[in-house]
Amino acid sequence: MPALSYGIQLPVQSQSTLYAEPWEAAAGPDDLLAVARAADRAGFAYIASCDHVAIPRRLAPAMSTVWYDPVATLAYLAAATERVRLLSHVAVVGLRHPLLTAKQYATLDHLSGGRLILGVGAGHVPEEFEALGVDFDRRGPVLDESIDALRAALGPDEFPEHHGKLYDFEGLGQLPRPAQEHVPLWVGGSSPAAVRRAALKGDGWLPQGDPRDRLPAQIARIRRLREESGIEGPFTVGAIAEPLYVGKPDWDVGRRTLSGGPEELAESLRAYRAMGVHQIQLRFRARSRAELTDQMEAFGERTAPAL
Repeated sequence: MPALSYGIQLPVQSQSTLYAEPWEAAAGPDDLLAVARAADRAGFAYIASCDHVAIPRRLAPAMSTVWYDPVATLAYLAAATERVRLLSHVAVVGLRHPLLTAKQYATLDHLSGGRLILGVGAGHVPEEFEALGVDFDRRGPVLDESIDALRAALGPDEFPEHHGKLYDFEGLGQLPRPAQEHVPLWVGGSSPAAVRRAALKGDGWLPQGDPRDRLPAQIARIRRLREESGIEGPFTVGAIAEPLYVGKPDWDVGRRTLSGGPEELAESLRAYRAMGVHQIQLRFRARSRAELTDQMEAFGERTAPAL
């Protein structure tokens, strides 16, 4: 059985109160660079950045208004790293015309030497859609067609073609093309519609917080849907692991946090692999940038080899 790969949602670039650490409030570009470089050194498969255009005042106390643009952020970090892949987790692609999205992400893939993974999702903030002139209640069908249009627009053809109910284009050239022949497209979300979309339209699935006990049924459904539809080929199943702390903490890291020695952590995380998960997204508890990068390096050196 192949080893689990592991990636990380970058700190600083999104600061929801659900997961941001206090030190991130005063952090900036230098901190993002340090974390991205630590991920590159420590064998992380990807670094990830979120996507929100604007946060309404009613949600700002919980979500904050700190949401860096994923294309700009990942392009900035691509120039400072060598091998780690660049994941949008997730791009709310229904907020933008597919040709605009394709132009941005094809350029990112070209500039980074083919390191893009395009993670997409439906979105959940009505005011964002309203401000940008997109029907929030139709965001599912919009995402479905956006995926189809992006498949065409990120493909090999200089003049991509798509004819759908919402988007219609042909005879419009876009260079540069992506460096990859096929840009992996992972679908985020854990609702029945999102899981079905991932199974039938995606190259991978990015669950949004499914606990361990829910994952086997979700994974079984994905396999069943793909088999019933005759879809073959590689498919990457993801999971978001519990918060981690490598070693024995001398501060309160929270009751849900997994902590302990390298083999103890590896044994716990290998349970994901047994379920059929291929990649896990990690989050480390840390009181500073230095503690976070130390945790990442300790995980890469001591825990990852046992996965």
